[in-house]
Amino acid sequence: GDHYINVFTVLKNLGLLSEKPVMTAEGQEVVPLKVVKAVLPDPSSLAPDYTGKTCIGDLVKGVKDGKDIEIFVYNVADHKEAFDEVGSQGISYTAGVPPVAAAMLVASGEWDAKTMKNVEEMDPKPFFTLLDKMGLPTRVQIGGLGGEDKAWDA
Repeated sequence: GDHYINVFTVLKNLGLLSEKPVMTAEGQEVVPLKVVKAVLPDPSSLAPDYTGKTCIGDLVKGVKDGKDIEIFVYNVADHKEAFDEVGSQGISYTAGVPPVAAAMLVASGEWDAKTMKNVEEMDPKPFFTLLDKMGLPTRVQIGGLGGEDKAWDA
């Protein structure tokens, strides 16, 4: 929201988002961003009161069968449901579940990662199927943002 953006604008304008050390009037060297972090509440203390949902996704544009295509692949997590399940807000859920699913696919041998690979090079079907089973279903909008919305078709 506007308030959130305003707070970060003020912090930036004051130089408090800098990682470069500065000297206080008392001669002590501090990193402004670390000072801001030190006075902020512990994010886990906020999680019990979070409501609403978070959406994490990728807008993918390319060519398929000689035609331009655009799809939006995304997950939605409910903050309250995530907290009830794992004691954390939805954003932590969407950050933690996918790496666990990927590790499970590598450990099971379904994803062969014996060489250096980007996750985008791996078959997405078992990954999205596993995410669905783990409580983080993947959705797809054909035609990009605002396009036809459907569940991932594994």
